[in-house]
Amino acid sequence: MSTTILVIGFMVFFAHFLSLQFRKTNIPDVLVLMLVGIVIGPLLGVVSPADFGKIGSLIATIALVVILFESGTTLNLATLGQSLGTTGVLATVCFALTTLIVGVIAYFALDLTLLPATLLGVILGGTSSAVVIPMVSALRLAEKPATVLVLESALTDVLCIVGVFALLQIYTQGGVEPGTLIGGVLAALIFAAVIGVVGGIGWLLVLGKLRDFPNTISSTLAYVFIVYGATEFLGFSGAIAALALGITLTNFEKFGLHRIKSIDRNLVPLTEMDLGFYREAVFLLKTYFFIYLGISIHFGAAQLALVASGMVLLIYVMRLLLSRLTFREEDYSLRDAAVTSMMAPKGLAAAVLAALPLEYGVVGGEMIRDVSYMVVLISITLTALLVMVYPLTTVQKLYARALGKVSTTDQALP
Repeated sequence: MSTTILVIGFMVFFAHFLSLQFRKTNIPDVLVLMLVGIVIGPLLGVVSPADFGKIGSLIATIALVVILFESGTTLNLATLGQSLGTTGVLATVCFALTTLIVGVIAYFALDLTLLPATLLGVILGGTSSAVVIPMVSALRLAEKPATVLVLESALTDVLCIVGVFALLQIYTQGGVEPGTLIGGVLAALIFAAVIGVVGGIGWLLVLGKLRDFPNTISSTLAYVFIVYGATEFLGFSGAIAALALGITLTNFEKFGLHRIKSIDRNLVPLTEMDLGFYREAVFLLKTYFFIYLGISIHFGAAQLALVASGMVLLIYVMRLLLSRLTFREEDYSLRDAAVTSMMAPKGLAAAVLAALPLEYGVVGGEMIRDVSYMVVLISITLTALLVMVYPLTTVQKLYARALGKVSTTDQALP
């Protein structure tokens, strides 16, 4: 036990060191943390996911919720409105094309039948909030593309979850109503956002009175967990509710609430101390999340690794072309478009959903799980490598040619 506590303490200092090195060398800390998990997990066998029991997946979910909430507190409502159109196109088209690419490769290269192949495509269709948001924050992107990437990662998580459960319903019950499926997606998004906004306004009304009690700086995070859990219990997206709650807490003035005097007098905004505490919580949770993700990786046969690599390469080529179309306006710089094209890593949602086909008895379920884990590992690694090499002049020129942008040395990543 003493050794475990010692390692936990050292890991926090190690994570601080990695964050500092990210700024100096462009080596993403998330990649190093995941590699540490792989070394102590699958390679050396020091720990395994079973050693954590339910705590491991619980911490992973908590990390995702806090990351989304804290990210919401940094988003500007005006920029959010301007980014919705771009986000919608990028999220839906990238999700659909990723599902198609993975599904076709799985059908022909892995000999999966149509439904399991489509299941694998949907599982890997989104981008990971837990990977994208910390990297976007560390790279200090312009506000609008950063908002697009944050929203895309949250929206595609919903599409992946709803899509996988719809396909599993088809497998177990023989079919699903298209109207029910579309309604489920819209309900998961709209009602979750409404719950987050209403919950945010309600929390602002009681926050002032709550500050009279001692040790309440963590109470907002506790409230976020309540909103997330209640939203999931109602069958909607808790992740979207957490994001909307964060947006509301820092953008409430733009909701026009100041016009209602009885409400305006009782609204108490978050302080800089509150926001600093949330950033620190994200840092700690992110550290242990990526180590746990590395520990949870399953290494399949060499053939599966080769197929997974092919999937990832095609997905990133597709995303590069899609970024050229989506970010063709002049107000998006080369750096904005290039980083957007890199941000297609898979993470928590894919890792969790990958185990479901096997649990439901889907033929090829074990292969779906192993390929999904390999794609998670390879995609995060590729994203990290692309971020690392982008400051090179030659790489920037290649991106400029591929994206139809002007290459300038001052657009290098920080």
